[in-house]
Amino acid sequence: MSLYSKLQQRAADGKPIRIGLIGAGKFGSMYLAQVPRTPGVHLAAIADLSPDNARTNLARVGWKAERTQAASIDEALKTGATHIGADWQALVRHPAIDVVVECTGHPISAVDHCLEAFAHGKHVVNVTVEADAFCGPLLARKAAEAGVQYSLAFGDQPALICDLVDWARTCGFPVVAAGRGHKWLPHFSESTPDTVWDNWGLTPEQAKRGGLNPKMFNSFLDGSKPSIESTAVANATGLTVPSNGLLYPPASIEDIPFVTRPKGEGGVLERKGMVEVISSLETDGRAIPYEIRMGVWVTVKAETEYIRNCFEEYKAHTDPTGRYFTLYKRWHLIGLEVGVSVASVALRGEATGVPTCWNADVVATAKRDLTPGEMLDGEGGYTVWGKLLPADASLRMGGLPLGLAHDVKVVRPVKKGQSLSWNDVAMDTSTHAYRIRREMETQFASAVLKAA
Repeated sequence: MSLYSKLQQRAADGKPIRIGLIGAGKFGSMYLAQVPRTPGVHLAAIADLSPDNARTNLARVGWKAERTQAASIDEALKTGATHIGADWQALVRHPAIDVVVECTGHPISAVDHCLEAFAHGKHVVNVTVEADAFCGPLLARKAAEAGVQYSLAFGDQPALICDLVDWARTCGFPVVAAGRGHKWLPHFSESTPDTVWDNWGLTPEQAKRGGLNPKMFNSFLDGSKPSIESTAVANATGLTVPSNGLLYPPASIEDIPFVTRPKGEGGVLERKGMVEVISSLETDGRAIPYEIRMGVWVTVKAETEYIRNCFEEYKAHTDPTGRYFTLYKRWHLIGLEVGVSVASVALRGEATGVPTCWNADVVATAKRDLTPGEMLDGEGGYTVWGKLLPADASLRMGGLPLGLAHDVKVVRPVKKGQSLSWNDVAMDTSTHAYRIRREMETQFASAVLKAA
């Protein structure tokens, strides 16, 4: 039975999936726009640091005010309305909530929310991929121990890439490479919130009109978000990562199967079975026609002459050898697609992407020379960007995860371009996020170093 049929059945039976959403910002609002149009689900509660802002966003996406007037979660459950409040613990602890959608974008808080949800028997759809990037493998393990599902969010690129990888492997194809697109030039790694709009292609006036967050958008531009999302994909699929960061080879969609081959066969990959990000700009800054900037892709190989002939007969676009083929989605719809994850974990008991190993990490790397006493400002800021590295390389150097590099004091000089280690900073060791990360390093170290 399809997910939609299962949702229709839940609606007919009067037993909707009961959902709690933590964080009603841009991503959360996109999901909220779809909830009234989805059968078999009841968004019973929203927790947000600013309930008034949450109500404003609900009105923006078309919710009627009377639908959000429930004074408590219990009242919401009785009336079919939605309770809005600031108490996330009440949400995750309520026995009637089936699925928690973590949508804050704050990685340290997200770890708290996930752990508490597991402790109370809730499935979690984790939109905050920044948290998954530095401790997702252990979060997944703890969810399994609690008998619940932990899932990446469909609509965000990592889950969509995982879906393509799963398609390929289920069909019997070896995955040569998989990833997403991005607008990239090497100097973007130095971008700050002050320079982001010019590099992004918007005026400051356009950004202000749209209420766009320069730090958040800069995290995409400077390479941090592509590294974070590539880490999530590698850890969920078992694909490996480049030894010294993403290469961002420029390519049109037509050229992806040519570029994403091993070096020995004319491509850029160190080996088969890797994640990579395709740039939508040539190295001289020229825009590439028919690019994959907002999309996802997977490259597979025909291992026999018969399969190669099938590619040819059915007009599949391949590399010149006829053996490498790329399947792609040119667009992703972000929060508008999260309902797929909610339905999948609740109705099938299946995640839409979940870490299965620790293959990759995102290490905070200096955008400029840093001096003792300076405070790191994390993803998308002025001080560091996130570099994708193999987990064993990060483990050996004691790499500082980007997700924990916010409001942290530098204690040793760090040169521009140098990746930071735990010894370069004074960490707050009291958070669950820090402790979970360190626990993950201990639990996974043997397997990581052995695999290397």
